[in-house]
Amino acid sequence: MNTLPLGLDRLNRMVSTTLARLTRAQGPAEEPTPVYALASPRYDQHLSIPVKETTADARAARDTEARGQFLARQERWDELIDEIREADQTRAVTPGGVPIGELLAFGARSDVVLAAEHALDEGTPSDESFITDGIKSLENMRRDMNDDPYMALVVALTHIDVAWAWHGNRPDSRLPKLHRTRFKTHFDRAIAIMAPFSGLELDSPLIATAQCALLAGEEDPEGRVSDDYEDLIDLDPHNHRHMRALGYHLLPRWFGSYDRLELEARRTAARTQDIWGAGAYAWVNFDAIAMDEIACARLDVEYFIEGLRDIIAARPEQEMINLLAAYCSITIRQNEGESSEADFNRYLIADCADWLIRDHLTEVHPLVWAHALDPFDNNARVSSVNRFAARGRRFALQAIGELFREEINKGGHVTFTIDGPRFDAA
Repeated sequence: MNTLPLGLDRLNRMVSTTLARLTRAQGPAEEPTPVYALASPRYDQHLSIPVKETTADARAARDTEARGQFLARQERWDELIDEIREADQTRAVTPGGVPIGELLAFGARSDVVLAAEHALDEGTPSDESFITDGIKSLENMRRDMNDDPYMALVVALTHIDVAWAWHGNRPDSRLPKLHRTRFKTHFDRAIAIMAPFSGLELDSPLIATAQCALLAGEEDPEGRVSDDYEDLIDLDPHNHRHMRALGYHLLPRWFGSYDRLELEARRTAARTQDIWGAGAYAWVNFDAIAMDEIACARLDVEYFIEGLRDIIAARPEQEMINLLAAYCSITIRQNEGESSEADFNRYLIADCADWLIRDHLTEVHPLVWAHALDPFDNNARVSSVNRFAARGRRFALQAIGELFREEINKGGHVTFTIDGPRFDAA
């Protein structure tokens, strides 16, 4: 069985919740600092740019999760499953592109999963009923609904989440026997539940995403990873999170190789060229090159940067601008100094922050910038959302200020408008 020590993020909950728990931060997520040192001037005193502490996308995601949780608590399962099915079939998404069906499904299982996580955070329980009772209730509902594929999906994802709760942050070598057994038992159960269903046959990105999440519990996932993700991306090509997860899984440390990573990045770009242009090449490599020096060194950096420009052309909203600007300003620079070949490519990508911010940025989304330091691990524990957001705001303004250092050092002020930044001399 292959297990993974790091995940992507809850931007793609079904995949990332099965991956992120092994090395998520033990302490508050606001504690880490970037590897490189940002300059010390208080640039925020010389910048005027709107700061969106919350966004329409964040509000929609929160409300949708709450809707799923509410319907589950009221045991209105027929209604809930119908809403998940409709959202999946219509490819309904939040303003930022997060699938509504994923959020409803997470809300539906959140009480059971959080109870299990809380019980295991307190240590190995002598009484596992706190963990098993909720799952048994969901299993009974699945049988009552004649094994509806979307109810089966909710139950299988619950097993996956609970499996990772048992695994926790420990490496496999330090996993107690009981925890290893429970991890495998829950994954095996999830695999069995989803075995009768095919995302491709059901025209269901949600089912296909769950099947990709199950790769972490398979005995031999290497032969399936490319095909499973190809099916998923073809079902939902507008969702870049699937492409990011594919590239992450194709690293040699997980299920692939550097040659397969490059091949699948190019194949995915060719299949989605009408939607993303060269953008899919950038998406498939997005997380992989941020954490792997060899992948970064081998990158076709000119094609990657072309992909960034095509992403902006396809998705010019501020959520996307903030994501890419934070990635280029912070995330890609986290491992500087480990490889000269990788550093050259990192420098060229980091330099894209200049045109992203000068030409496209009109507002700051602090939480995006805060997560860029993790990098983008939205499963990281946050002891204070306000401090976490403040950290993101601080580093966003610092990165923006660095681009305008020459003007600011002259005593001027930079104001961001819908037509771009305006410099007012002292």
